[in-house]
Amino acid sequence: MRHLLRRGRLSLLLLVPASIAPAFGVGDVTSASSDGDPVIVGDLAYFTGDFSEVGPSLAAQVDFPIGIINEDPPLGRPWEVIHEDIGTVGEGQAARKLLEADGVDILVSPAHEYFTYRDFALDWVAENDGPIMPTVHGGVIPGNVGGTPAEPIFRAQGLDEGQGVTTVMYAQGLGAESIVVMTTPAAGYQLAADAIENTAAELGIEVLDRIDAAGDQPSYRAEIQRALDAGADAIIVMAQPVESGTIVRQAAEAGTSTTFIGEATWVEQEFLDAAGAEALEFHEVVAFPGFGRQDNAAWDFFQPAWDDNPEYAQYNAADDFYAYTTYDLLTITALAVEHGGGVEASLWAPAMFEVTDAPGTQCFNYAECVALIRAGDDIDYEGVTGPATYSDGGVNAVTPVVRVYGPDGAVAEEVEVDAAQWLELLDLVAQPFEE
Repeated sequence: MRHLLRRGRLSLLLLVPASIAPAFGVGDVTSASSDGDPVIVGDLAYFTGDFSEVGPSLAAQVDFPIGIINEDPPLGRPWEVIHEDIGTVGEGQAARKLLEADGVDILVSPAHEYFTYRDFALDWVAENDGPIMPTVHGGVIPGNVGGTPAEPIFRAQGLDEGQGVTTVMYAQGLGAESIVVMTTPAAGYQLAADAIENTAAELGIEVLDRIDAAGDQPSYRAEIQRALDAGADAIIVMAQPVESGTIVRQAAEAGTSTTFIGEATWVEQEFLDAAGAEALEFHEVVAFPGFGRQDNAAWDFFQPAWDDNPEYAQYNAADDFYAYTTYDLLTITALAVEHGGGVEASLWAPAMFEVTDAPGTQCFNYAECVALIRAGDDIDYEGVTGPATYSDGGVNAVTPVVRVYGPDGAVAEEVEVDAAQWLELLDLVAQPFEE
């Protein structure tokens, strides 16, 4: 692994086979099975800015499946990764650099700022038949954008608005009749907060206040006091893990026990460290939405491969939403490259549907599935998150759940919300893109 400083930006180029091959028993990538030109993967990463505290773990979650893929890469072309920091220069400039300077074939995780450079990206895809754009953090991108060769975006985790729907449904299940919404400026959080307000209106729950706080503050005491003074049955927080943990901790320090419901990054250790054990024990409920996983052959492969490897387990357990959704997305991406016959968007986008949709031979990990493809079989990949079914717009079907922390910082309960009602509400509150 080597660090490269390019044009004043942090750029981490990871030659994955060299760095993590021993963990998987991988051979030299110049072997006969992987002697083609490398596929260059550009990861829009978070090493500075609002999400810097989780940047290393998110980068590791991208590296992990690529290490497995590079044991026998699609079309014999090993994958090399550039983790390009977006926190300082912005996502748009980082994306342009990856395309114009690095010539990436795969652009991972267009996210909150995608629409600031969408026209550029669409023009680039039209002229170059790429890059393909699987995204872990693209839930802010409307559901009717993507899923096509012209805009080859496929999401790992559904829409950010879905998190908002989940939180309100869970609050209603607890008996809440009123809520306060707290959020920071990130586009995904603002979108989720809008969905919370709209879902609450649909369910007859009163929103007593919406507090839009600046991100990256050392203290949120004024905002917390305002939220507590409203006297709501629950406070729903859409903010980064450290900021969220600070809010939960400082509310406990203010002496008021209440119900806090957050967002998916509360699964990260950074949230627990910022909140502290005393706050978790003090509050009535501390819970957060996420995406259910299956106890299937995909999990049986993924879980020990992650948890038994200290290079990855140091960041989080295999049960982290981001770990297994990233793993599924990049596994499917590689299978679609093999099945489609290239990294071109015109080949890859339709192949993303073909390797995940029935009918086909069901398979559960990259090695098993790629062997079937090469044998001429149609496959139906089933992952840790389930059947990996995509909407026409490239949105993965996920199972909405809520995890509840116990006082020891461990997840004490996982609650699955009503999926049919969840979809109905999401259809009502999701905001489609209008040209």
